[in-house]
Amino acid sequence: MESTKEEKFRFCIDRGGTFTDIYAEVPGQLDCCVMKLLSVDPANYDDAPIEGIRRILEEYIGEKIPKSSKIPTNKIEWIRMGTTVATNALLERKGERIALCVTRGFKDLLQIGNQARPNIFDLKVSKPSNLYEEVIEVDERIELALDQDLKSSPSTVEGVSGELIRVAKQLDTESLKPLLSGLLAKGISCLAVVLLHSYTYPQHELMIQKLALDMGFRHVSLSSALTPMIRAVPRGLTATVDAYLTPVIKEYLSGFMSRFDGGGEKMNVLFMQSDGGLAQEKSFSGHKAVLSGPAGGVVGYSQTLFGLETLKPLIGFDMGGTSTDVSRYDGSFEQVLETQIAGAIIQAPQLDINTVASGGGSKLKFQFGSFRVGPESVGAHPGPVCYRKGGELAITDANLILGTVIPDYFPSIFGPNENQPLDVDATRRAFEKLSAEINSYRKGQDPSAKDMTVEEVALGFVNVANETMCRPIRQLTEMKGHETRNHALACFGGAGPQHACAIAQSLGMSEVFVHRFCGILSAYGMGLADVVEEAQEPYSSVYCLESVTEASRRESHLELQVKQKLQEQGFDDESITTESYLNLRYEGTDTAIMVKRHIKGEVNDFAAEFVKLFQQEYGFKLQNRKILISDVRVRGIGVTNILRPCELEPFSGNPVQDGQYKVYFGTGWQETPLFKLEKLGYGHVLQGPAIIMNGNSTVIVEPKCKAVITKYGNIKIEIDSSPNSFKLGEKVADVVQLSIFNHRFMGIAEQMGRTLQRTSISTNIKERLDFSCALFSPDGGLVANAPHVPVHLGAMSTTVRWQLNYWKDNLHEGDVLVTNHPCAGGSHLPDITVITPVFNNGKLVFFVASRGHHAEIGGITPGSMPPFSKAIWEEGAAIKAFKLVENGVFQEEGIINLLQSPSSGENLGYKVSGTRRLQDNLSDLRAQVAANQRGITLIKELIEQYGLDTVQSYMNHVQKNAEEAVREMLKAVAARVQQENGSSVVEKEDYMDDGSVIHLRLSIDAKTGQATFDFEGTSAEVHGNWNAPEAVTTAAVIYCLRCLVDVDIPLNQGCLAPVRIHIPKGSFLSPSEKAAVVGGNVLTSQRVTDVIFTAFQACACSQGCMNNLTFGDRTFGYYETIGGGSGAGPSWDGTSGVQCHMTNTRMTDPEIFEQRYPVLLHRFALRENSGGAGYHRGGDGLVREIEFRSPVVVSILSERRVHTPRGLKGGKSGSRGANYLIRKDKRKIYLGGKNTVEVNAGEILQVLTPGGGGWGALS
Repeated sequence: MESTKEEKFRFCIDRGGTFTDIYAEVPGQLDCCVMKLLSVDPANYDDAPIEGIRRILEEYIGEKIPKSSKIPTNKIEWIRMGTTVATNALLERKGERIALCVTRGFKDLLQIGNQARPNIFDLKVSKPSNLYEEVIEVDERIELALDQDLKSSPSTVEGVSGELIRVAKQLDTESLKPLLSGLLAKGISCLAVVLLHSYTYPQHELMIQKLALDMGFRHVSLSSALTPMIRAVPRGLTATVDAYLTPVIKEYLSGFMSRFDGGGEKMNVLFMQSDGGLAQEKSFSGHKAVLSGPAGGVVGYSQTLFGLETLKPLIGFDMGGTSTDVSRYDGSFEQVLETQIAGAIIQAPQLDINTVASGGGSKLKFQFGSFRVGPESVGAHPGPVCYRKGGELAITDANLILGTVIPDYFPSIFGPNENQPLDVDATRRAFEKLSAEINSYRKGQDPSAKDMTVEEVALGFVNVANETMCRPIRQLTEMKGHETRNHALACFGGAGPQHACAIAQSLGMSEVFVHRFCGILSAYGMGLADVVEEAQEPYSSVYCLESVTEASRRESHLELQVKQKLQEQGFDDESITTESYLNLRYEGTDTAIMVKRHIKGEVNDFAAEFVKLFQQEYGFKLQNRKILISDVRVRGIGVTNILRPCELEPFSGNPVQDGQYKVYFGTGWQETPLFKLEKLGYGHVLQGPAIIMNGNSTVIVEPKCKAVITKYGNIKIEIDSSPNSFKLGEKVADVVQLSIFNHRFMGIAEQMGRTLQRTSISTNIKERLDFSCALFSPDGGLVANAPHVPVHLGAMSTTVRWQLNYWKDNLHEGDVLVTNHPCAGGSHLPDITVITPVFNNGKLVFFVASRGHHAEIGGITPGSMPPFSKAIWEEGAAIKAFKLVENGVFQEEGIINLLQSPSSGENLGYKVSGTRRLQDNLSDLRAQVAANQRGITLIKELIEQYGLDTVQSYMNHVQKNAEEAVREMLKAVAARVQQENGSSVVEKEDYMDDGSVIHLRLSIDAKTGQATFDFEGTSAEVHGNWNAPEAVTTAAVIYCLRCLVDVDIPLNQGCLAPVRIHIPKGSFLSPSEKAAVVGGNVLTSQRVTDVIFTAFQACACSQGCMNNLTFGDRTFGYYETIGGGSGAGPSWDGTSGVQCHMTNTRMTDPEIFEQRYPVLLHRFALRENSGGAGYHRGGDGLVREIEFRSPVVVSILSERRVHTPRGLKGGKSGSRGANYLIRKDKRKIYLGGKNTVEVNAGEILQVLTPGGGGWGALS
């Protein structure tokens, strides 16, 4: 695409949420024109991009263009634009009114999603609202054929993916017509369609689209057309996003184009998509538009810095007002196929951009003795205190106090007449008030503590904010196997350059680049991007020579499609390149990787490349495991070459200073010279401290750092490599360092979890996320526990202390311990804990541990969750104490013996099976060892930076901090309980389905904030498997306390310091060593939680069960937990169809479920009206109906089939659950709560899960 000979204007525009940035190249001028406008300013203009174009044209062509007239197009060569119209509509829920059309039996599928709660400590279970208003179910069904023999059947055809499918029920269009008419009558004329297995058989979706459009629907989004990939839930959610946003975008684009002469028909206008490519107006749709603006920034820094300014991989750091975007570039764009934005899952190629809720507008708070920044934002209105609108303190205020925001260089747009500067005095007064509160608290802790100045407080908040932003950067790089310190930081956005030096220093980076267009880099990036067309289709096959040949045939067909689309846009063959990919995964896993073809036209070894990429990202290979092809994808690129960075001539002369300002750094106030970038040239060097004004962005060069102006006019900052250290001074914790260490300790636990997820191979750990990681003090006290699965919280501390007591001095560097026995602090046998002691110069200084649910550990039934176990030896391999690694050597023979020979204490002479999946166990144990090793590495880095004394001191301080938060909460609860009951002692009890009682006497001291949880009166050990080891009750208590505090405090031993837990020995909450316990972890834990929340009057009972379902035969095993209704509370309705309280594992997608296992899922929906009635209703349970297509053994382990989940404060109870087996002769048999049954092909299991209790009497 060559430009015309006559030079014309070129516009690159980023219409952001707050500002619209415009970069324009003006004919006959070397310098560009840059403009910044408010995106929404109805008093002055209708549309910011149009207004910007109008003003620039007016200024440079010297002709008046009235606002009411159309923009002349004869002077414009092209426009490239990114827009947040789609993102804003999604965030504000202001999209089109739409309906969802789905296969019968699955009307609630997208609402249920994967069942997981977004925040495990949020009792309200706040989930994003549905985008659709109505749902219609369609009579149709496609089934995957079981074997090749069905090819002769007339109803069996080959799908797009190559899989054989059976049209079990043809689409009934006649019955669909009145349903569609009903939607039109309600004013809904946009439709999202997702039918099961439409990724491989799209015909039914296409028939619905034709019918709907013929009937008058304006827009129909088909899941099969948008993302033809297996997995109905993300595909369906993508279709709803597209239907919700595309009409909004089309309306905006139509309005935009209509403002040009001739309706914009002759205009060359392209729009930025989420994948970093440009698209024409007609192909720019909702699901590809949500990262339009941020994608421009990634293209901007990657194309102007990598290879030109540095050969290091880059971390993009785009800090704005409300959030910060983090990305990575190492020669090619890193893309993901699925992401979650504003609560909506979108399955489409998009740049891997991670957003953290920390920006210039992040709120500053002092709570429970530590500094907290965000995640709440003060927003643009009222904004920070300095905006003169009565706002709250934010990071921008802290920077103003420190002198890194300079009012002289900030627009004077504040006050009633919008003509006043930033209000420094109001900000200082607000900080003085906050500083007085902080100093009062510190004096209360230590009367000799020195007062913190306003500047020290402000700097403290900035340091905490920096650490908040460092966490996602570490995760982005290190979870993919890259060292963070080996990267350079590419910094842009309004607020980023003020923080860049400090963040790079924290991360150990030596280089920062601030682009000369850093304030408008997203706009500039639009002009660097290429035009992209994508085509993809599913192809399901085992990787082999034959399948690769077929994939190449499909690839050629897709390549023709994308080339044709680009040729239609004016690209010639020389300007078109294509990239081909196969989406590959190992058999039995969900972890697919898009593998790119490296050499065009040759037979590429995609498998070898896949194994290499898999090992790089996950740290291991899977031996003797088939590789499967899932999809073929082609990306066509029309190369534009329209904007390219130009080199500058070396500048002679010294840098000219434009002023001097005082800036507060860690050592105090320093006179700091200010320079303007436009007056600096290639080769200029500035020693820190220095300020460089780059348009509207302030670049802070910290002391000991050095800024160099590069030959492309960018700023390169060389960072002083000595990391910030901190010396212990006072007896009490430094309130700033307390927050930073909280972040660092939690960051270590989180990174351990990511390593475990990456390196494990089992579905339970890798995809259902049934694991937890934590670090402990040398006495076994919990320091930080990443919030993965609640039933593990706090429970591992007992395990670590038991091992410490058992091994005593016989622990050495290079030892790793393994245990799962309930008497040794375990929960149930499938949860195996791996513990590694951490030594520093021969001294034991920490422990790290990881606990993961192994899907198979032996026992009397496959899946190791037997409903009828009566003794521990029936439940599988039980390990009290064993050195999994001794002196650095993995003890494979010893662990194999333990896993294959379960203890047969009193087993009446017959042998119980050992593990049926030994290789999976060994692989996951190695992954747990690797996760622990990651924790050790990070702890040692922390010790190296701060010194052992400081790290161990703050290990204690963070526990004291959590203790204080829990005490304050308990004091408040005690006062309320005393007022309501006349006593601060509460007694509550509830029943298991066999009649066993859990009795709790809760006593709280209002003065000291001490609480006693006394379970005296609880029933004796049961002759069943719902006995719960003491660690399970401890986990339930710590989980409940953390929910009730409702502040993001770290999970550690301090939470239990003000608490005494008394459990009578011999009760089923403290059973004997021989007791069966497999159900205690998954059933009894939920009942303990309900009793505690009832005692605190916090919320009604939730479903009180995990509905554990296992099935399998000698060749496979499958395990899932099924969600239900959560309990209502004083200000909220319960949530329907979610995992409650002590679990948060994910559900397998229906299409994956049917593809991998011999099953048909007939129904997965909400169980309507099963939630308890009340002023606030309890959440509804679920209905799950599974037909088995081959003989299997099915086990169900569930509760609340006899006793209902109770309501509170006059609210009604939720419905109890039920389990049925429907035989082939249509007999419906009730299975009770716990059963194992042999099921034949064609028989159906129906599970109805309980609803949650209601709150408050109906008025």
